[in-house]
Amino acid sequence: MKTALSIAGSDCSGGAGIQADLKTFSAHGVFGMSAVTSIVAENTFTVVEYQDARPDIIEKQIDAVFEDIPPDATKVGMLSCAATMDAVAGRLRELRPRNLVVDPVMYAKNGCALMEPSAVSALISMIVPLADVITPNIPEAEKMAGMEIKGLGDMREAARRILAMGCRAVVLKGGHNEGDAIDVLHDGGGFFEFPAPRVDTKHTHGTGCTFSSAIAANLALGFSLNDAVGRAKAYISAAIASAPGLGKGSGPVHHFHGMR
Repeated sequence: MKTALSIAGSDCSGGAGIQADLKTFSAHGVFGMSAVTSIVAENTFTVVEYQDARPDIIEKQIDAVFEDIPPDATKVGMLSCAATMDAVAGRLRELRPRNLVVDPVMYAKNGCALMEPSAVSALISMIVPLADVITPNIPEAEKMAGMEIKGLGDMREAARRILAMGCRAVVLKGGHNEGDAIDVLHDGGGFFEFPAPRVDTKHTHGTGCTFSSAIAANLALGFSLNDAVGRAKAYISAAIASAPGLGKGSGPVHHFHGMR
C-alpha cells in the first residue's frame, strides 16, 4: 500500500486541514499519516482561534513517521508562523521526502487568516524552494508574486514568478476567477490548463486542502505530475458537485463521493 503524510493544521469541523487530507488519502486507497502543526477551532463560517504546536513536537511527529513508515508523498498545509516553517523546513531538508506538495494556506474559506502576514517571506525563503509542486489559489499567489491577478495571462505570469522562487512546479488554482474554474500548471517547460465547469454552490470548505492532498495521493500512486493534477481536478470537481450541504456557512465537500 502506498503512503502519504500531511503536515498541516487541524479542522475540528472535519472539512479542511489534516482531516480533509486523511479522508482524501483514504478515498484514493493511500494510507494517510499526519503531523499536526496547529490546532484550529473553526467551523463552516468562522475561525474562532488556533494554537500552534511547539516546533519541537512538530519535528518529533515528522521524525516518528519517517523512521517507521516513510511516505511515498508528503503534503504541507497550514504553517502559521516563521517558527513553524523553520521547524518543518529543517526536517524536510534533512529527510528529503519524495513528491513534496505544498499548499500555502493563508486564509480559511471564510476569509479568516491562518498565516501571520509577516510569515509570507519565510514561506518563500524556507518552504517554497523545497517543493516539488506548490498549489496557491489566486489571493495566495497575489501575495507571493506581488501582483494583481485578473485572468489567465496574469495567472501565467504569477506562476512564472513563483517558479523562480525555487520550486519545481506551480499549480495556480483559478477558482477565484469568474467563469469556468481553470487551474494552470507551470513546470518551467510550458503551461498546462485544467478547466472544469463552475459548480453553483457555497459549499467549498476545504477545497484547497483536498485538491493538494489529492495531487499528493496520485503522485504517491505513481502518476506523473500532469496526470496527478488532472486526476485531482476531476476528484475535487466531483467532490464539490456532490457536497452534502452541511453547516451554516461554506460547507465541506464530499470526500468519499465515489463510495456508497
